[in-house]
Amino acid sequence: MAGPGRQVTVVVADDHPVFREGMARGLQLSGRITVLAEAEDGRGALSAIREHRPEVALIDYRLPDMDGIAVVHAMVRDRLPTRGIVLSATTDSAVVFRAVEEGAAGYLAKDAKRSEIVRAVLDVAAGRQVVQQDLTGGLVDEIRLRAERESVVLSERERQVLHGFAQGKSIPELAAELYLGASTIKTHTQRLYEKLGVSDRAAAVAEAMRRGLLE
Repeated sequence: MAGPGRQVTVVVADDHPVFREGMARGLQLSGRITVLAEAEDGRGALSAIREHRPEVALIDYRLPDMDGIAVVHAMVRDRLPTRGIVLSATTDSAVVFRAVEEGAAGYLAKDAKRSEIVRAVLDVAAGRQVVQQDLTGGLVDEIRLRAERESVVLSERERQVLHGFAQGKSIPELAAELYLGASTIKTHTQRLYEKLGVSDRAAAVAEAMRRGLLE
């Protein structure tokens, strides 16, 4: 826990030297944080994290070799004791969601104030989750959207078409099997694609398998 007077250890990773060095300097000047190492790419960041085992890693999203989310994924996979904060110019809610989903303990925009970044590092070291306030609305919307996509309900005809595609059947074959016109099968197919968020048969089968609709 990041108690008063205790130094929180950090690794900083960013491919822009001026930004990285300025960030490291700002963290050190807080008097609460010790920067153990700096890295300029994803593999270097992961290597530094494995070597120094800091409490927190402040990682740029767009790093060469491995992006920041891939680094976080590797940290979680390898059960490293470090908690990751992704720092990025990208504020797209889908990217923020993916970072959190992969195990990031925090996500901040690169234009965040130095005081906000210092506070985020201390909070994450204390076991809290931190997402910059103006990004939380988009994150909530993304979670809601994904939940709606996951809870797709198919009609009986759409299920028959889906199972037919999974068996490699064509639209004319399905039309003959179900005693329906090819145009009707095409209509059910289009509705199936819309519900699954895909645009072709192979993708429909793959997405249906991922969601457990073909069990």
